[in-house]
Amino acid sequence: MIAVLAGGVGAARLLAGLVRVVPPSEVTAVVNTGDDVVMHGLHICPDLDTVTYTLAGADNPDTGWGLAGETWQAMGSLGRYGGETWFNLGDLDLGTHLYRTGHLAAGVGLAEVTAGITAGWGLEPTLLPMTEDRVATMMTLADGSGGGDEVGFQEYFVRLRHDVPVSSVRFDGAEASLPGPGVLDAIAGADVVVVAPSNPIVSIGPLLAVPGIADAIRARRDHTVAISPIIAGAALKGPADRLMRELGHEASVVGVARIYRDIAACLVIDSADADLAGAVEAEGMACVVTDTVMSSPEVAADLAKVVLGATS
Repeated sequence: MIAVLAGGVGAARLLAGLVRVVPPSEVTAVVNTGDDVVMHGLHICPDLDTVTYTLAGADNPDTGWGLAGETWQAMGSLGRYGGETWFNLGDLDLGTHLYRTGHLAAGVGLAEVTAGITAGWGLEPTLLPMTEDRVATMMTLADGSGGGDEVGFQEYFVRLRHDVPVSSVRFDGAEASLPGPGVLDAIAGADVVVVAPSNPIVSIGPLLAVPGIADAIRARRDHTVAISPIIAGAALKGPADRLMRELGHEASVVGVARIYRDIAACLVIDSADADLAGAVEAEGMACVVTDTVMSSPEVAADLAKVVLGATS
């Protein structure tokens, strides 16, 4: 069994490669829900949906989120009435949010709702929300970009286009939350635990903030391998490198190693950073160098093979 800590496009692509090299039913992804947001009365889980659509081969390759072949008539109607449209919801995507929102309102837990959605797509991997409780990633804007105002992650990422500096990040509600159903068992029972190449601050950070999850991973440290989302000092997509610098971390594979060294025994880095392998090892982690840019599902599958072999 393989447990993957997942958030965002990098995790989705890795999972799409992983199910090519192991039986999909043996893969469990513990997925970030700190990005979740309620818009227009609908409960939206961006990371769960990105992973679902990617595994189903239905993701939109142009945007990196949402569904292929999407149309936007509902948003057009909303805009006509003066409604907020900065967070785009496609017409096809709305079906997912309507299903989720209706079932949550009826008292069904998010894990069961997610299982219903993945079953609808015919997926064999198990997707587990990190928690069924409300945890919200909150970003404090630095002076000059909001004067210390705090905004939710989606407002920072989408409305502000993650183009403003941040002075701090917190996970509201995390201290009172519980791990989602099956999460701790998945970690404890996994042959390998993988930290996907997701943003360490806002994709993996919320998972580790849920009481019990970090301890469960630390207990499996010798069987845990992380993949750096930073290549040659930069993120391929999104603000991971800038957030690391803004919050006092080194935006490099060495900085990633310092974040993960207590929970993972090995860090997989890209060939572009081969000269930093020794510095990663000096942080107390084994280091594996390979190609980590997942330009296709086949390349992602090759990366998955390396990752699975890294703790053997």
